[in-house]
Amino acid sequence: MDPVAVFGLVGVIGVGAQWIAWRLRMPAIVLMLLAGFVVGPVTGLLDPSVAFGDLLQPMIALAVAVILFEGGLTLDFKGLRDAQKGVLRLVLIGAPLGWLLSALAVHYGAGLSWEVAAVFGGILIVTGPTVIAPLLRQARLKHRPAALLQWEAIVNDPFGALAAVLAYEVISALNTAETLGEAAWHLVLGIIVAVVVGGLAGVGIVQAFRRALVPEYMKVPVLFVTVLAAFAASDFVLHESGLLAVTFMGIIIANARLAAYDEIRRFKEHATVLLVSGVFVLLAANMSMETLALLDWRAVLFVVLIVLVARPLTVMISLAGSDVPLKERALIAWIGPRGVVLVAVAGLFGEQLVKLGIEGAELMAPLAFVLVAVTVVLHGFSLAPLARWIGLAESGPPGLLIAGASRWTVELAKVLQEAKVPVLLADANWWRLRAAREAGLPVFQGDILSEAAEHQVELMSYGLILAASDNDAYNTLICTDLGPEFGRDAVFQLARVKESGRATLPASLGGRRLDCDATFEDFAKRHAQGWTFRATKLTEEYTLDDWRAARPDALLLGYISGSGRLRFEAPKEDRPTTGLRLIAMVAPQEPKDKAPTKKQDTA
Repeated sequence: MDPVAVFGLVGVIGVGAQWIAWRLRMPAIVLMLLAGFVVGPVTGLLDPSVAFGDLLQPMIALAVAVILFEGGLTLDFKGLRDAQKGVLRLVLIGAPLGWLLSALAVHYGAGLSWEVAAVFGGILIVTGPTVIAPLLRQARLKHRPAALLQWEAIVNDPFGALAAVLAYEVISALNTAETLGEAAWHLVLGIIVAVVVGGLAGVGIVQAFRRALVPEYMKVPVLFVTVLAAFAASDFVLHESGLLAVTFMGIIIANARLAAYDEIRRFKEHATVLLVSGVFVLLAANMSMETLALLDWRAVLFVVLIVLVARPLTVMISLAGSDVPLKERALIAWIGPRGVVLVAVAGLFGEQLVKLGIEGAELMAPLAFVLVAVTVVLHGFSLAPLARWIGLAESGPPGLLIAGASRWTVELAKVLQEAKVPVLLADANWWRLRAAREAGLPVFQGDILSEAAEHQVELMSYGLILAASDNDAYNTLICTDLGPEFGRDAVFQLARVKESGRATLPASLGGRRLDCDATFEDFAKRHAQGWTFRATKLTEEYTLDDWRAARPDALLLGYISGSGRLRFEAPKEDRPTTGLRLIAMVAPQEPKDKAPTKKQDTA
């Protein structure tokens, strides 16, 4: 197949698999692996080795480098806080211990030689950050266990690759004329070069951006090229040390507090989605049925030992005596999905060991695929139920975060809380939150965009944001800043005052408007006139048409579905509305709710 057609096919399959996984709420990596196997070994439609030849491995290596750099960009040290000690233990104690236990599982479980076990065991340290992140979002895990899992995955990725490099250098020295001393010096030199190159590249980017030496439109391209250059320079000295260099570079940039940091991070996130899709499809398609046929019952034993013995022992021993509660340790010990770095590095070193004549090295890649598939399916479908069962995740429907405390937002929050919708009121003014505190509502005193909010508010517990302050510009800022994290369809703001013509903001700024199209002043004026918020349940006897006929002037904000999920939109006319609870602001002259009978509301 023509290389251009291969690129198009891989892109469609990879991104398509991620989109289908999002729609079905499934781990995306499973569908990407299945799609790669179908177009590769099963049907023979795609053979990456033939299509790209010798360029295949360099392409995958560069893609993995960008993925790890993006992971390093998320390592903001201020985000550690209460998880710092646990992360250090998981890295300093867990990595060497995990290497040892994984090597034992490879040798005694898979039946491979000690040479292969030493290299493969090092790679098995890694837990895929590109897999962990979406799982944490789906599970709505609490901050500390989520931070422990995410930081462990990102930090251990380059160390796992370096552990494999160390073992490979020793084995290579034993099988060639090179001495162990020369191999050790080569390894130390490579690590030093990786840290120096990554550090210089990171500091150079930070200084260039701060001093405006690079125009805004060129910042992302310059950064991208610098990542590739740093990876290539370090990798030239020691193979695979470039992974450490780009990770270290990402960490420096993440902690430099650059004004363009958010834009850079979002671009890298988008690039990572594309690269992960492509890499997984290419690696899966590059497998052969002959290689897969070499796997036997020992592959099953190997996976069982890694999942049920090596991972739990590593975590429990590493965190023994720490301040991490037992239930958090248990959750972390169980969750350890592998990802793209394991598959890519295992395939690379497997080929290198085969060239050295090491028996069993050809099984590294298929074993890595099996482990990735099993752990992603197993942990992907068990994380959310387990976290809810032991109280480390929100068990109810996602709630609403209201930015801006006022008399009418407090009343709205009270009505939603009575309807079993989790609500949080946030405002920088302590006195504005007084009524909310007296009503027993959860509050956060501070700017919702501040670092304090990031560390003190469990944002994963909230699926919707309503920017309802009396400052239209601030509402727009909140929705613009939190939109990429929550999704543009989940951030709402009040209508702006006198917005028309040239005053209209571009579509890229702000969030969605409520269907009632009311401003802060509209809500405040109606509330002062005695209007109140109501939750009205629709039944077969009291339909949406009945409610509209009885409440022609009401401001309809949205409805609560039968599952308890709040939606800021009018119910669809072509869908059943029985059981829905309408949330609206109604006029004072209307009768109070008594019972869910014909023509009546239920509070």
